[in-house]
Amino acid sequence: MPRYVAFLRGINLGKRRPPMSELKRLFEELGFTNVATFIASGNVLFETKSHDGTILEFRIEAHLEKSLGYGVATFIRSEAEVKAVLAYPAFGSEVPEGGAVYVNFLKDPMSSDLAKRLQGCCTDVDEFCVNGREVYWLCRIRSSESEVWTSPAMKTLKFPLATMRNMTSVRKLAAKHGMAVIS
Repeated sequence: MPRYVAFLRGINLGKRRPPMSELKRLFEELGFTNVATFIASGNVLFETKSHDGTILEFRIEAHLEKSLGYGVATFIRSEAEVKAVLAYPAFGSEVPEGGAVYVNFLKDPMSSDLAKRLQGCCTDVDEFCVNGREVYWLCRIRSSESEVWTSPAMKTLKFPLATMRNMTSVRKLAAKHGMAVIS
């Protein structure tokens, strides 16, 4: 049976702090099996017979909004897609000490025009790489110290709805749940 990861946006921020056990239960209510959560930041693994990620996103979003009382943007990736995210050589192996690589999960691939404009937002500190429905961000300093997301260029860009994860967390999720990436 196909296995998926739902990357939920905005869970455990502000007043949106459902226990992970509640998220697990809500996913089980949808008929998903082998449901597991990974760290308290909105990562839910599950299995289902469905092969349509878009329909899964819609079903999960509707159920979470009805159950929790607020919308939760959901970004579905199959096990193979998670492995591809981890294997993609966005910046080679260069991650300077104190820096990190993040991945933004999008609903749809970024247009080539928007990807080109995003490259115009790169700085000495921040670099972007677009691959399909993922936007990788290399931040050479602590992410909280980067000003790229509040820069005038980024504000006019109209970055699409996304949810971001540190690549270290995605690697740990994959390792814990048997999604080894073969180099």
